[in-house]
Amino acid sequence: MNEQERIQQYVAEVKEWGKQVEQILLQRGEDGGDCRVDSLLSYIEHHGDAWTEDAIYELQRMVDEVYEKALVFQQNGQSAIRQEESGIEERQQTSIGQEENGIEERQQTVVRQGESGTEERQQAASEQEEESEAEERQQTYVAAGRHVLPPLPYSYDALEPHISREIMRLHHTKHHQSYVDGLNKAEKMMKKARETNDYELLKHWEREAAFHGSGHYLHTIFWNNMHPKGGGQPRGELLEQIKRDFGSFERFKRHFTEAAKSVEGVGWALLVWSPRSHRLEILQTEKHQFMTQWDTIPLLVIDVWEHAYYLQYKNDRAAYINSWWNVVHWRDVEERFEQARKLRWKPF
Repeated sequence: MNEQERIQQYVAEVKEWGKQVEQILLQRGEDGGDCRVDSLLSYIEHHGDAWTEDAIYELQRMVDEVYEKALVFQQNGQSAIRQEESGIEERQQTSIGQEENGIEERQQTVVRQGESGTEERQQAASEQEEESEAEERQQTYVAAGRHVLPPLPYSYDALEPHISREIMRLHHTKHHQSYVDGLNKAEKMMKKARETNDYELLKHWEREAAFHGSGHYLHTIFWNNMHPKGGGQPRGELLEQIKRDFGSFERFKRHFTEAAKSVEGVGWALLVWSPRSHRLEILQTEKHQFMTQWDTIPLLVIDVWEHAYYLQYKNDRAAYINSWWNVVHWRDVEERFEQARKLRWKPF
């Protein structure tokens, strides 16, 4: 399969995902335009068959925008319109009263209108500010049990020969989807426990939320940590921080590789930023949530569960890890580091 065929396949998968999102919105009585899915589908429909790299980047940007807006739908109130209508009606009634009651009353009314108008404008400005803050919170908020599977930022066969299409398809649509479903169920059951004041099974659902939630979040990082044109070394501040904390990039890579190879059973290896010690660290985690360190931010992760490589590499985890370095998307890791290092706790 050549490059254009891969791109066409990716565009087709994005289109199918967009239609699924649109269908879900219709079932919930929502407008597809609110989360820009209409724009996404229209962009694909009218673009034609020739996709340039810039067009693909624009498509990925639109996918990201749809995904974020689909998490929570903005509830647009009409309070400003109602305020304006009320103000017009009040001014009309006041004008009639002025004509009936003479000059003196008109003067008093003018004073009262000025005071009332000032108060209304201040109240309207305050409500507008509150609505703006609420809108911003909604765009970055996922209600309990409303997580969705994020689309891959590339086609399923884009990482070949290092990771096969079959592995990527099963890993994303089956395994990651199961973590999303498990997290949603756990969150809904904990919400039900709060509403019914019945906490008998809370320990079970808390464990389910820890397992499936960690699986969902780590896989979301994992997909973006890889790219068809990945590999090589990081640049800039991240490379300098790696050299400072590990001695050299080669030492870091060897340490990370050995950590991934030696995860007991199934789990992950992670490069993290520690806001407490103000440096990078390499950690392991078993399953998704055990035997690791709190108060850290994952930057680069590799999944070493067998479902991530067994169909292609059998039980040769080391070969999978060595090949995986060829698809590491350092630009994504650099961006995560740039955001993460802004968080710095008092060191102890």
